[in-house]
Amino acid sequence: MSQALFDKIEAEQFRKNPADFAVGDSVRVHTKVVEGDKERIQIFAGVVIGRRGRGLNSTFTVRRISYGEGVERVFPVHSPRVEKVEVERRGAVRRAKLTYLRKRIGKGAVAVKEKEIHGSAAPAK
Repeated sequence: MSQALFDKIEAEQFRKNPADFAVGDSVRVHTKVVEGDKERIQIFAGVVIGRRGRGLNSTFTVRRISYGEGVERVFPVHSPRVEKVEVERRGAVRRAKLTYLRKRIGKGAVAVKEKEIHGSAAPAK
């Protein structure tokens, strides 16, 4: 009984179509910020360095360099505060977590190879 009720409540909270992104992708996360009685959209752009969890509790971590300092934010995938997630660039990585980027300095801290999508490359001359 209680599990069925829990599943029903959880199903209402799910997003219909969460964004399709993976670890290593450069993304722009649009979040709703409430300041007093006003609400606005704030954008946090960076590289996805990890995803965790399944279902309603799944989250993803985005890292960027701001004024020479590394900044990370954790976002719930199914949060109503997350308006949308735009994928700017697909990354080609071979790890589930990119925590090694924390040790890097400068451009290397956000450098992830771009994934080559077959069929979209320019024709050979």
